[in-house]
Amino acid sequence: MQRCIPMLRMMFLGLFVFTGISSVALAADGATGSKNTVHEFTLKNGLKLLVKEDHRAPVVVSQIWYKVGSSYEHNGTTGVSHVLEHMMFKGTKKHGPGEFSKIIAENGGRENAFTGRDYTAYFQQLEKSRLPISFELEADRMRNLTLPADQFKKELAVVIEERRMRTEDKPDALVYEKFNAAAWVSSPYHQPIIGWMNDLHNLKVGDLRPWYARWYAPNNATLVVAGDVKADDVLKLAKKYFADIPPSDLQPLKPRIEAPQKGPRRITVRVPAKLPYLLMGYKVPVLKTAKQDWEPYALEVLAGIISGGNSARFPKELVRKQQIAVSADAGYNLYARQADLFLLDATPAAGHSVAELEKAILAQLQRLKDQPVTTQELARIKAQVVAGKVYERDSIFYQAMQMGTLETVGLGWQRMDEYADKVRAITAEQVQQVAKKYLRENSLTVAVLEPQPLAKTPVASHSH
Repeated sequence: MQRCIPMLRMMFLGLFVFTGISSVALAADGATGSKNTVHEFTLKNGLKLLVKEDHRAPVVVSQIWYKVGSSYEHNGTTGVSHVLEHMMFKGTKKHGPGEFSKIIAENGGRENAFTGRDYTAYFQQLEKSRLPISFELEADRMRNLTLPADQFKKELAVVIEERRMRTEDKPDALVYEKFNAAAWVSSPYHQPIIGWMNDLHNLKVGDLRPWYARWYAPNNATLVVAGDVKADDVLKLAKKYFADIPPSDLQPLKPRIEAPQKGPRRITVRVPAKLPYLLMGYKVPVLKTAKQDWEPYALEVLAGIISGGNSARFPKELVRKQQIAVSADAGYNLYARQADLFLLDATPAAGHSVAELEKAILAQLQRLKDQPVTTQELARIKAQVVAGKVYERDSIFYQAMQMGTLETVGLGWQRMDEYADKVRAITAEQVQQVAKKYLRENSLTVAVLEPQPLAKTPVASHSH
């Protein structure tokens, strides 16, 4: 649910790391119904193709999703998926380094890529007649990367600098990383997408080769096409460019399930920063892991009650009424591959401590456990949540994103259409039930940022 302040937005929508090659134009004009037909095909080599026809504008979005990301990695080579994503632009036997991006740009297209915990994806947005160019280039780099050592060295330096800028030099991001590592012990969500700095410094180009050979294969990929196309034409094109690529021998992953937490965990992070910061998370199921299908939707509504817009409880009670917080938010991602966290984060207002703020947040959560939410509140949040999803559907890019995500985490794209109905069906009792069941102290992890003095900028002296 996209209603988060910058930090939580970074955590949810930013459960992936973009290479930052170029931005993508997202929306097409007009509105679209949620039940538009998706055509699904599977090639003989295992490549899955999903096509969503949308004829509002003469554009096409092409995305290829690989079932691999940081949650597939092991200690010692964390960050390998993201570094490989960078190397996907550094040349094949047929096209030299940087040529991929150059060809797309010359054809008036935009492109980018991102790595997440559960996937790595590459996408292009082009005028519809240019789709064969995208397919030819993606098919080529699915199996033919050269991974030159000199290019690897350069890209590794870029990733190390990216980690320094986006994590090490950003107090909130650093807190989130350390919080995650404390919350998860055996789950692969323990490690950061970008990788640990020590692992990056010791990564070799030889670590990328088996990773690429294993995971970058048609039987581990979903090709998603949305836009002004005809499904049969896209299938013909896909067969032409991808059908001859041999599949990989994919062995199922070891489960790596988190052991039950037996009590609250707390960490303190002391780094130079302007403001204190509080981050809390409870272990919760997601659609993939929930024994009861409705629970993730109830958690989604619960997050909305807490922080879905200005009239939600946190902004109303903590920010405006008690004036104890500058900001307070909640977030939840029901489309993860493994059990995840229900997150709460807040920054205390001047004159208030993190401890006071935590107490106030816990009081709000207790209220949700003690009393069912009002009919009016529930109706407003449901309308908002559903409207947010419908608005996303207005973008062909996000339609493709949703299909790719659901397919790659193992839920199936069909779940996309049930969202609004499932949210609308949630009752006040169910919201209260999940609050009682999951927002419990024994599954809570808390991280507190204690700001240290910021380094003084030296004043330049002028000698004459």
